[in-house]
Amino acid sequence: MKLDLTRALYADADPQHARKIFWRVFIVTLLLKLWLAAMFPMTGDEAYFYQLGVHPAWGYSDHPPMIGWWIYLLNSVSSSTLSVRFFTVLLWSVIALGMVDLLRRMLPVSQEGAAWWLGSVFLLLPFTLLLNLVTTDTPLIFFMFLSGYCFVRGVHDSKRWWFVPTGLFLGCALLSKYFAGLLAIAYFVYFCRSWRGWINLIIIAAFSAPLFALTMVFNAYHCWTNVMFNLVNRNEGAHWSWETIVQYLVMMLYLITPWVLWRVLRAGRLLIQHGVLVTLFVVPFAIFLFMSQEKSIGLHWVLGFMPFLYLFAGLITGAGDLRRYAIWSALYSLPPLAVMVALMIAPTSMWQGFALHDDIVFHRETKSIVNFLRKDLPADGKIMGRFFTPSAILSYHADEYLPTFGPGKYHARQDDLIVDFREYAGKPIRIFDRRAINVKELAPYFSSVTVHEFKVDGVSFWYADGKDFNYDVFRERILKSVWQQYYRIPNFLPMYGCGFLERYDFPRIIR
Repeated sequence: MKLDLTRALYADADPQHARKIFWRVFIVTLLLKLWLAAMFPMTGDEAYFYQLGVHPAWGYSDHPPMIGWWIYLLNSVSSSTLSVRFFTVLLWSVIALGMVDLLRRMLPVSQEGAAWWLGSVFLLLPFTLLLNLVTTDTPLIFFMFLSGYCFVRGVHDSKRWWFVPTGLFLGCALLSKYFAGLLAIAYFVYFCRSWRGWINLIIIAAFSAPLFALTMVFNAYHCWTNVMFNLVNRNEGAHWSWETIVQYLVMMLYLITPWVLWRVLRAGRLLIQHGVLVTLFVVPFAIFLFMSQEKSIGLHWVLGFMPFLYLFAGLITGAGDLRRYAIWSALYSLPPLAVMVALMIAPTSMWQGFALHDDIVFHRETKSIVNFLRKDLPADGKIMGRFFTPSAILSYHADEYLPTFGPGKYHARQDDLIVDFREYAGKPIRIFDRRAINVKELAPYFSSVTVHEFKVDGVSFWYADGKDFNYDVFRERILKSVWQQYYRIPNFLPMYGCGFLERYDFPRIIR
């Protein structure tokens, strides 16, 4: 019995055995993710981001431009879900390789097996296995990890030149999403204690600032649109709530897993000893905790910092424990995997009686819905949706941009940049909705409106045919409310252009 236990412990620590297991996990999880990406229907946010790639620019209404550039490249190959999601599928697999490489450099040679086991643990987590949807977080997470990797190498190897790519990749992350700024804050917290550290910060800033400047120039010529979205419009009405704090803590427990969290919390002095890694996740997680007092923290917000937490866990945990964590992580991922597979392949009738049923039919049968909406559409007619999510999904399957008819919300305001409603004056418009349409709500904008209901797989959908679109009324009732609500730009922001205001002849409102 004692001999068997010794062999088992040796097998756990044996780097060749651990490496063999890692590559098996790597291949199996990659193939599974490819299948999921190919089969899972396009979601609303993905379809919206897809249109950013169809219309490449230096910036967009909600975010900096990186996601649009990525999707533009992928869409040049194919518009299939697998092609659009291809980088996302590779994302966590590539990051796992980087984590293994970094951990092997930081651990003693005798503990190399722990690095490979940590890679297996990471690949088997629910979020790395199942989150294969393309979002603005895809390039953000990728460049944040590359920047953090170079940062750790620079500190660990005591080679200052590593902070050049640290800054470049940080700049690319800032071109992806502003949350990359939390990584910059973590760098500052780590380096601000010494003059040598300030030199490193200057190097990082010198190579990241020019890239970040691109999006600032875009904003100055485009109404400060994504700055207003991220820093002003989406935060109005925020108030203190204990519920959002609890939601954040529960979400973090789920993402980190109870066993890894318990190991990290017991680290004690090791937290200080490995401060270079600890700073990269403690600082942003603490900031998110503070923010959770007034707003809900999205799951995707924290994912870019998770690799650094798991790297720290790999540093302080033996190969035997990491092997057990890998098994537990695989079991942990089975329930959400089963649900996702059921959503993809189970007959829609299985979901009747559940709230998800209508959503599943809409996402699976969008192509049929588009074909139905195109029937008998006048040659000069235009299809629109009443909300950005259905408009985006219909646009993806229709292979054309379909605007949103209505004020929309503070997010997904890409229509403001690329749609000119003056072009539709006097023309017929067919407006789609997943809910029953009230004729009185649309009557002021047309000479006549007729509402129609149709069914797909037993689910009702609606569309309204409006004749002779009255642009002037639409401007006064819809576009003016958009102007007053979302274009109150602070005076200290210099503005050199704003297509929305110029197009619809609205003056600048000073906040």
